[in-house]
Amino acid sequence: MRWSNLFIPTLRDAPADAEAASHKLLVRGGFIRQLHAGHYSLLPLGLRVHQKVADIVRAEMDAIGAQEFLLPAMHPASIWQKSGRWEVMGDEMFRLVDRKGADTALGMTHEEIFTDLATEITSYKSLPQIWYQIQTKFRDEPRPKSGLLRVREFAMKDSYSFDIDEAGLDANFARHHDAYVRIFQRLSLPAMPVEASSGAMGGSGSTEFMVPSPAGEDDVVRCGACGYAANVERATSQLTPVDDRDIPELARFPTPGIRTIATLAKVEGGAGAIHQIKTMVMILDGEVTLALVRGDHQLNLQKLQDHTGAIDIRPATPDETLEHLGAHPGSLGAVGVEKLRIIADLALEGRSGLATGANEDDWHWTGVDVARDIGVTEWADLREVTAGEACPRCGAPLEIVRCIEAGHIFKLGTSYSAVLGAEVLDPDGETRPLVMGSYGIGIGRAMAAAAETHHDDNGLVWPVSIAPYEAVVTIVSMKDEASVSAGEAIYAELRSRGIDVLLDDRDARAGVKFADAELIGVPYRVTVGPRTVADGEVEFTPRASGDTTRVGIDSIVEQLVAIVNEQD
Repeated sequence: MRWSNLFIPTLRDAPADAEAASHKLLVRGGFIRQLHAGHYSLLPLGLRVHQKVADIVRAEMDAIGAQEFLLPAMHPASIWQKSGRWEVMGDEMFRLVDRKGADTALGMTHEEIFTDLATEITSYKSLPQIWYQIQTKFRDEPRPKSGLLRVREFAMKDSYSFDIDEAGLDANFARHHDAYVRIFQRLSLPAMPVEASSGAMGGSGSTEFMVPSPAGEDDVVRCGACGYAANVERATSQLTPVDDRDIPELARFPTPGIRTIATLAKVEGGAGAIHQIKTMVMILDGEVTLALVRGDHQLNLQKLQDHTGAIDIRPATPDETLEHLGAHPGSLGAVGVEKLRIIADLALEGRSGLATGANEDDWHWTGVDVARDIGVTEWADLREVTAGEACPRCGAPLEIVRCIEAGHIFKLGTSYSAVLGAEVLDPDGETRPLVMGSYGIGIGRAMAAAAETHHDDNGLVWPVSIAPYEAVVTIVSMKDEASVSAGEAIYAELRSRGIDVLLDDRDARAGVKFADAELIGVPYRVTVGPRTVADGEVEFTPRASGDTTRVGIDSIVEQLVAIVNEQD
């Protein structure tokens, strides 16, 4: 392709609201343009990268025997209602009413729709099956941001496995895991598999593939010593043992004006955070619930939601707290509380000599023995792991890394097939629901993650596998006939050899051409200028290093073909 014919509207400045590097560079490089919040147009360069990412994903899905489908993006409410997720998806689902008054939705994901098709599988002899598509998804994100990283309309590869038993699911889950590893290697993304929460997807377990980046929105806890890694929503750690205070009797003491963990630690008769119980009043699907963690720990809401299975989860209002516990936040506790669900973090199990609110403003308890004084309904891992705590596997210090979620795979089990009637006859003639897995990769997000991972001060530095063009032949002066002739010949020969090459034939200054080539991130530049052509040479510059060498005109094509084929 000739640059003079291409629509590449490069910009000197990034949008004022752009914070992520990928957002800035994809706009400046003429890859994307925003239509409105969370909705982006892919321009020619952007579409080329997007298609190359999709082609890699498609190739690896095909390699594990997956079959490609294309399903509708608009769904009837009835199938989501039948699965129970019409309410679960909440405000993130785009909902519509058609002219006949029927409720419909734009698909956030396609578990229900693929499961509906799977009702046509009638015998275990047809299993296993792996089905996939690359289709547009819609999610009404409350705060779309960071360009393609968090949007409301995006292309996603979602695949689904169907098996007769858990062993089959395990095998297909492992196939997808390995395929994802290969995909991210080919995309040159340093994605690490981590334990994750399944959230609204449900099922028995899931793994996320996380790319370290300051532009991400997820925190991953990892151990540099043994390789343990988990999303903070699932992570655990070893805690240093605590010696309880020797206060055998439960006693109330006045705490006028004391409303925080920190201030209680400073008053006479108070206790350090490690010897306090933090009580959060939560509303889970309309039920008032107390969540208890140690005073120096933070409650992880996703852990609470995963444990309880609640759909609607929020903190109680001050009025609700006063109504049910008789005090305002800062004076709350679970001692003597009856008729309310009390979920306590495992770090409080067996603890004594603790302090907590007395459910009367300006009063606290001391000498609390959890087993004796609090009617804990259930125990769960509720606390959020912090950096420096000990790895649960090897005891080494943990670190927390901000990441982009690039892929997520789930073991769904029979949670969808059982309610939607996707059943088969097993070898004994018994009817059994299909055992399912679900596996997703956002195509645009992977593209943005690559931009976040591969850029410098001058622009993007695309990996060869997904670059919009593998090489650019830059003619320094269109007025020099020898340069034009040599550039055209190199361009034509590279094309004939299968290289995805761009010819910069614009009538522009050399500096502008070089800057644009660096901005859009073409991996290799061949510069054809009067001074080098006179010597029978051209300049060769890899984008990643910026190091320029002279290469003979007669050998540049062979050299470039060899390099590209090795990298691709």
